[in-house]
Amino acid sequence: MNRLSWASLFFPLLAGLLAPARASELVWDDSEKPLTGGHAFDQAACPDYTHYAAYPHRPYSKGPLALPYQRPDRRCRTFHSDAIEKVIEDITSRMKDPDLARLFENAFPSTTDTTVKFHTNGKDGKAKKPPPRNGWVLRSPDGEEAWEGPHSFIITGDILAEWLRDSTNQLSPYQPLAKKDAGIFNLILGAINTQSEYVIESPYCNAFQPPPISGLPVSQNGQDDTVHPAFEPSFVFECKYELDSLGHFLALANDFHEHTGSTAFLNKRWYRALHTLLGVLEAQSQSTFDPQTSRYRPNEYTFQRKTTTGTETLNLNGIGNPLNNGTGLIRSAFRPSDDATIFGFFIPANAMMATELKRTGAILSSTETKSDAKLAERVLEWSRAITKGIWEYGVVPHRKYGDVFAYEVDGYGSSLLMDDANYPSLLALPLMGFVKEDDPTYQNTRKMILEKESNPYYLQGREFKGIGGPHIGLQNAWPMSLLNQARTSNDDDEITECLKLVLKSAGLGLIHESVDVNWPSSYTRSWFAWANGVFAETILDLAKRKPHLIFKEPRPYTL
Repeated sequence: MNRLSWASLFFPLLAGLLAPARASELVWDDSEKPLTGGHAFDQAACPDYTHYAAYPHRPYSKGPLALPYQRPDRRCRTFHSDAIEKVIEDITSRMKDPDLARLFENAFPSTTDTTVKFHTNGKDGKAKKPPPRNGWVLRSPDGEEAWEGPHSFIITGDILAEWLRDSTNQLSPYQPLAKKDAGIFNLILGAINTQSEYVIESPYCNAFQPPPISGLPVSQNGQDDTVHPAFEPSFVFECKYELDSLGHFLALANDFHEHTGSTAFLNKRWYRALHTLLGVLEAQSQSTFDPQTSRYRPNEYTFQRKTTTGTETLNLNGIGNPLNNGTGLIRSAFRPSDDATIFGFFIPANAMMATELKRTGAILSSTETKSDAKLAERVLEWSRAITKGIWEYGVVPHRKYGDVFAYEVDGYGSSLLMDDANYPSLLALPLMGFVKEDDPTYQNTRKMILEKESNPYYLQGREFKGIGGPHIGLQNAWPMSLLNQARTSNDDDEITECLKLVLKSAGLGLIHESVDVNWPSSYTRSWFAWANGVFAETILDLAKRKPHLIFKEPRPYTL
């Protein structure tokens, strides 16, 4: 356990006394500056937010839960946007529950307040030119420049590393603001560029070190892993191959284009990353045994970790269980929870990949260039093949609910019926756009995974309930699952119950990773920006779709 100094305890108490600032008029200004009030300010005075988030700070909300104000001092925030401040003011001023309003006030800006550890718009001189670290390449063999233009390094929260999945979801609530605020536009464009560099260099990895142009130190995850293809530790924080990580790389750019219409990310590095991604799909669509000779053929990706936790490594010398030929599905060695798959054809990630490839194909088709048209057809062919494979191999009969989507399959006939709280999940299939909410197979699946008798990881206790997963254990459900449940429901009572449970678990004014279903005060991770982003998106969804549930006056609010 880290030792706390008196200063680290005393300063958060003082910072908590500061009231939230009101939003100013929106200004199209892409040069975001620290809020120092014109005076010199030593950033070293800012408390470690890991400790800061673990303690309540004044002022408290006026509701029965008296939730604390958990935003850091304005001078300690990692990124500022007037557009974000205006949304906070617009939403909270209309909400009828002051506790819910406080939770949104803390959660919506969580990513920009605390996790933008490095950002450059490419013109501000913030990018450093240090000697390349081992494994980092600043110029490719064909002379193509790496790490040029805007870049953004978005950490997950209490770990100084960027997960492709987490960072995409953390930025998701701000995507609609990119067309209004040049700072947000460049922040997200920078995140796309940074993810492109990560995918080019290590496409099988899930979490990455700071960019070499940031000047930030690298850190180690403390694990003893044997991975193929080999990776450079100064580049990669962890190298678990999760298909959804690549899906999230596509989603970040797809969402950006959807909200802005911009194709500024279509640079040489993004195209190279896309080709690298398609190479992974080709390699991971191969069966364990050659269909012509029946001989075993090694997979390009293997992972072994010295551990006593079975979900942290792959069996059969790092390969995982055998997968059949001709399914059209793509292998994923790990789930979005970072737990190993049991059957490698992980259906939620395949659904996400099929959907994002379709969106990417549409963008490429719209450029009206021959090279993009050819690439678009290749991308769309992958989307069609994966979609076909899901409906042929990923839908199985359930004794009670009829046809349902399996969580994992192997193509031989084996399937796993469950769901995990992490996105992508079966519960979230409509959120990713794979099916409509009223799809009969999805509705059957939804009933199955929200029932204790059918989903082994639907956890219910004295004080809390929801979907959990093996990553934390059999007593902790994830608030994130309740938020996705609310977003996929049209039932007012169901949505209200989900919000009440989440509020009840958020005593520190932030959304935790997981909470004990019997003792909600027992939780994991006080600082988990992804979960805060999901809560913010849930409130924004309800503000548009069900305003009467959260607002004093039932007028819809749309970004």
